Amino acid sequence: MERRVVITGVGILASNGIGKDAFWNSLSEGKTGFKRVSLFDTSELTVKQAGEITEFDATKFLGTKGLRTLDRSTKLICSAAKLAIQDAKLQITQENTYDTGVCVGTTLGSVYSISEFDKQALREGPRSVNPMLFPNTVINSPASQVSIWCNIKGFNTTISTGFTASLDSLSYAADFIKWGKAKIILAGGVEEMCIQTFLGFYKLKFLSGSKENEEFISCPFDRRRNGIVFGEGAGFLVLEDLESAQKRNVDILAEVSGFGISFDPFRINKYNPRGDGLKQAMRSALENTGFSVEDIDCIFANANSTIAADKIETEAIKEVFGECAYKIPITAIKSMTGEGFSVSGIFEAVSAVGAIKNSFIPPTVNYEVKDEACDLDYVPNKSSHLQLKNVMVITFGPSGSNTVMILKRYE
Repeated sequence: MERRVVITGVGILASNGIGKDAFWNSLSEGKTGFKRVSLFDTSELTVKQAGEITEFDATKFLGTKGLRTLDRSTKLICSAAKLAIQDAKLQITQENTYDTGVCVGTTLGSVYSISEFDKQALREGPRSVNPMLFPNTVINSPASQVSIWCNIKGFNTTISTGFTASLDSLSYAADFIKWGKAKIILAGGVEEMCIQTFLGFYKLKFLSGSKENEEFISCPFDRRRNGIVFGEGAGFLVLEDLESAQKRNVDILAEVSGFGISFDPFRINKYNPRGDGLKQAMRSALENTGFSVEDIDCIFANANSTIAADKIETEAIKEVFGECAYKIPITAIKSMTGEGFSVSGIFEAVSAVGAIKNSFIPPTVNYEVKDEACDLDYVPNKSSHLQLKNVMVITFGPSGSNTVMILKRYE
């Protein structure tokens, strides 16, 4: 018999809120986290704003020792781990450490560290490079540091699947618990803001405002949409075997119902205009959980304010849900957090948990001009209050990855 997987803790750091309460309140109020970038010089770029976490101080979560050699991604994810553990009222002891795991979704986390390491090697020679900088250059460093800082000795895994990475980490972790290979897992994702990744999206003209005479705006499903706002952050959900959670007598925030995953390669950095993989992932999620389209109360959309993706997602929802598509509220939190690449899935999942727990649906902000190709209920500009039982979370990317999760109210 498969074990039930529940959520007992949240740790989140986003540009519009640090900690679950601040983050959920910002979503409820429609508060964005976009501001002028301070981490690097944007004076020669047409895009100068992003979803940067400007009030982040790692010492508040990790203390003052041992931080000097950690990169930003590692500081963010370790801070999220501390918040999640505290929220779940979890104590890592010698008795439970081997039953506890860590799974982190990240893809660009080591780009800055690799760049800085190589820069020093090229300027001063490889023998002059500080060896303490090397651990940050490997993609699994943030996850490994979480286990080190939190004394977690169970499995440790890094998932690097791009836009779907943090939802994929939740799927991987949930399977481990269902199969009895772990009792408690910190699962989530992280991406940091740095000049290298920012320029990558900028030069691909993927950022809003990166094209000539273009407005900077994040407005998913709106006809004015023209690209993403880049965001950063880190987040964890504490996934736990129901029996373990009951023994600990902790508050259960929601239950993980299941996932649907499909890889549908089309072209590099190009969305499949038919959305075949996205439709398959949604259908698989419904099939794997035993739900019908009528059972879904709300959809947390991938919607990142790009012309192609928002249209493809709308059409996919309409094909999978039929007439029900027009009755289901759909929200796009990236209108407030930006597109965080690998971390966006955990942002959506944490938002969905908050929506289930506190009975509200975050708005899609900046929605003003209707697009005939996007004609569903996107909860425009103002949150709505509704008791939710089953919620679908969607992530997909332009290189073929599609992952869908369904959460439900714990009963």
